[in-house]
Amino acid sequence: MAKGFVETDTQCRQIVKDAQNGIFSPVYLLMGDEPYYVDMVCDAVLEYCLDESERDFNQTICYGADVNADAVITAARRYPMFAERQLVVVREAQMMKSLDDLSIYCQNPLESTVLVIAMHGASADKRKSLYKTVSKMGTVVDSQALRDYEMPKWISMFYRTKGLDISPDAAALLAEHAGTDLNKIAIETEKMLKNLPEGTLKVSSADIEKNVGISRQFSIFELTKELSVKNSAKALRIAAYLGSSAKFAMPMAVSALYTHFNRILKYNALLMKAPRPTNEQKSKVLGVNPYFFSEYDTAVRNYPLNKSMAVISLLKEYDYKGKGGDVGEAAPAELMVELTARILNI
Repeated sequence: MAKGFVETDTQCRQIVKDAQNGIFSPVYLLMGDEPYYVDMVCDAVLEYCLDESERDFNQTICYGADVNADAVITAARRYPMFAERQLVVVREAQMMKSLDDLSIYCQNPLESTVLVIAMHGASADKRKSLYKTVSKMGTVVDSQALRDYEMPKWISMFYRTKGLDISPDAAALLAEHAGTDLNKIAIETEKMLKNLPEGTLKVSSADIEKNVGISRQFSIFELTKELSVKNSAKALRIAAYLGSSAKFAMPMAVSALYTHFNRILKYNALLMKAPRPTNEQKSKVLGVNPYFFSEYDTAVRNYPLNKSMAVISLLKEYDYKGKGGDVGEAAPAELMVELTARILNI
């Protein structure tokens, strides 16, 4: 079973801490769909494995498309010159045709070599020798992509590592802006930290709006909120703004609305089994911070089971239209407003 993101984060931060203290595995296999943790570990090993004066003779960086296993093994079996260890890094290792042959070296790696096998957006076959060998003899980081609903929790965890507390609505707003791109969140956060007043401990949605350049008033996040409470005037105004945006994409908007109404549908199903669900039950079904429970309590009253199912059906129709099906001359803004109006009238 793949590790959850909390476990992966803990593992990688421990690897970074060990690297800072001069503790290294003989082999690292860094893989997975999400490059954030792969880059975190690779960068830490590159920074701390060798002093700058040692790198000319003891650091080898190559790319999978340009080398084969024999060349990497030859490099890894060299002894360091005037240093305690040498470092060999294979970037884009998934491009190597003979990647699994590296297991020959990994079965008996040199204590004086640190070998990093970094895959980008790909994973080693867990049934083959390389993965199995590095799992025993070294360190495997398996960094899997996060799902949309996991992002606010990841953002809150990430901000805690920075000594900051981010409000749930701010985390949701940032998640909506960045999607599941962890590197984008990290970059936007670093920019924001430079602009926040010294001594700031809590980040609000206003901070995100101001420093990341997001208009909370006109976002899918705010649209779902207004749809939940059936505030027609504001929902239609937001829909018109979103549809007119140069970056607007109907399939992405429909996807976000589907996520929201699918949660309402699941909540309806939960209430049929447990009319008074516990917070734990709500959290498991909704996958959101408890801060948002009250919104879904309202939404489920406005969209009972039959209505939430009707909205899901409607979203499928507009997903088709958003991809060019049977729309005639309708502009994206018109489609978005039409969809919002039809949801409100269900």
